[in-house]
Amino acid sequence: MPGNQSWKHKTKGHRERLRQKFLEGGIERFSDEEVIEFLLTLGTPRKDTKQQARAALKRFGSLSAVLSAPMDKLTQIEGIGPKNALYLGLVHQVARRYLRDRVSQAPFFHNSREVFDYLFHAMKDLKREVFKVLFLSRKNELIEERDLFQGTLAGAAVYPREILSAALELKAASLVLVHNHPSGDPAPSQDDHRITREIVWASRLLQVQILDHIIIGNGKYYSYADEGLLRRFDAEYQRLKKGLLPP
Repeated sequence: MPGNQSWKHKTKGHRERLRQKFLEGGIERFSDEEVIEFLLTLGTPRKDTKQQARAALKRFGSLSAVLSAPMDKLTQIEGIGPKNALYLGLVHQVARRYLRDRVSQAPFFHNSREVFDYLFHAMKDLKREVFKVLFLSRKNELIEERDLFQGTLAGAAVYPREILSAALELKAASLVLVHNHPSGDPAPSQDDHRITREIVWASRLLQVQILDHIIIGNGKYYSYADEGLLRRFDAEYQRLKKGLLPP
């Protein structure tokens, strides 16, 4: 049928334009919708996937949320089948493994931005607060990454003793603390300040260094190291040790 042939030609042409766009400029030239659409074409090579990509982005709200969505949720969108959902999930898992392997083979992150880039996609769409600790060796290499505490939208109960017990178990020389704010606003709360201070003070007793505490929000983050608060907490500990501050 002429009309059907015209539709197939148009679909094929659109896929080819996406392919050429990627070859010429990489993924940076793509919108989030085009990224999802391009990935969906891998599982549906003879079908227009633009509407499915748009529907997925509308439902989940962001590219990272689409890629990390459960398969059963993705397949609820009309036109996205198990094969499509598998491709989307595979990309997310491959990216996570790539980042983990990269940091495990070299000295760890040099600044807070690198930590944020490493963990942002895995943490920003979580509905509950998750408190993660990155354990580093004396050579500043990643030993292990652990989710130690989880909470509700109101927060997570964090215990310094458990963090430092894990550090001793793994023979870690330094730690990077990371947690998310499901609200999307990474501004620290008074509880965040309190628990960070407690962990910094406790770590001094065991000679374990806290390199940073990073709070991840929606597209942005807060770094205790960048803001100078870790130095302030450390100075408070020294003054307390000398009896210049009340306990």
